[in-house]
Amino acid sequence: MSVIDILTRVDAICKKYDKYDVEKQKDLNVAGDDAFARLYAAVEADLESALQKAESASKEKNKASAVAMNAEVRRTKARLLEEVPKLQRLAVKKVKGLSGEELAARNDLVLALPDRIQAIPDGSAPAAKQSGGWAASASRTEIKFDSDGRFDDEYFQQTEESSGFRQEFEMRKIKQATSLTFLQDQGLDMISEGLDTLKNMASDMNEELDRQVPLMDEIDTKVDKAASDLKNTNVRLKDTVNQLRSSRNFCIDIILLCIILGIAAYLYNVLKK
Repeated sequence: MSVIDILTRVDAICKKYDKYDVEKQKDLNVAGDDAFARLYAAVEADLESALQKAESASKEKNKASAVAMNAEVRRTKARLLEEVPKLQRLAVKKVKGLSGEELAARNDLVLALPDRIQAIPDGSAPAAKQSGGWAASASRTEIKFDSDGRFDDEYFQQTEESSGFRQEFEMRKIKQATSLTFLQDQGLDMISEGLDTLKNMASDMNEELDRQVPLMDEIDTKVDKAASDLKNTNVRLKDTVNQLRSSRNFCIDIILLCIILGIAAYLYNVLKK
């Protein structure tokens, strides 16, 4: 038997008797009952998948495919960022079997998660990081300051041009707010006119219903009267039919009696001879 066969058999035996390992079963139960562990594991899996897609997009030569993959990575990043508040709420919850140090470590993992998500390349241009002080920009090295490091009140003193720019900005801001307020007022006026129209229509419908109610009552009365007359007519017709039937039967009885008497008289004459 080779070493590989021995290792395979040992691994199979270990897996077979895993259910008798108390510590391992305890860890599995904790992870199964722990919502944070499940959610964090899912986030980690999505994070790894996003990193792989980003790496594939960086190696992709087809621009359309690369753009589609980067868009999918951005959607994944947005979805993962939405899961961070849930993880923050779950990280502070106490779980049976976890110590205070483990809970603190969970909080640190959640705090580091947004930076890890943002660090995933998605094809978009990285935002320029602001550095402290008034140093020259790295991308615009030709811009230099001649202040010799002095940034006092005189250096920041406003000029007429800057004051004009500021006044124009304030005027545009006020004008924009006034325009927005005017549009809101117009919208409210249109809503008010619509409500007035609906109110007038409801009033007209109510008046029409008030006019139709007496007509409906009159029609109902006429229908009841016609039904009563029809019932009386049916009764009278039934009586007339019964009378006609009885008189006809009486005539038939008399005719039959005469025929019987005639036959009897004939037989009597024949037998007498």
